[in-house]
Amino acid sequence: MPSALTRLLLLWGPVVLYMAALFILSSQPVLPGASLTPDWTQHGAAYAGLAVVTLRATAGGRWSGVGAGALLAAWVIAALYGVSDEVHQSFVPERMADVRDIVADAVGAALGLGAAWAWSIIRRSS
Repeated sequence: MPSALTRLLLLWGPVVLYMAALFILSSQPVLPGASLTPDWTQHGAAYAGLAVVTLRATAGGRWSGVGAGALLAAWVIAALYGVSDEVHQSFVPERMADVRDIVADAVGAALGLGAAWAWSIIRRSS
């Protein structure tokens, strides 16, 4: 059985790393390949991923732990990080904060969590 600190790091370490990657990307004045796909799809996909990684942590690393509380907590964390990311971007040259990006982040997080919730039901029933 891993220690409490090891368990904490295993659950939340990927969340912190994912958030750090988003922060680094948001610190770039121009994202490489940014014009290849619409901005809202990039935001949605990025925050769907963050929400799912966060759900893993809030559910305690167990599919059986995926419930309303874990889903809501993961969505709130991802959505609030999206808000903080837009504030951060407002200080980056050639970038700006945009409410539409916050909406795309929150919707992407919700869609990612919806897919993870459906998968948890499939996993639990098999």
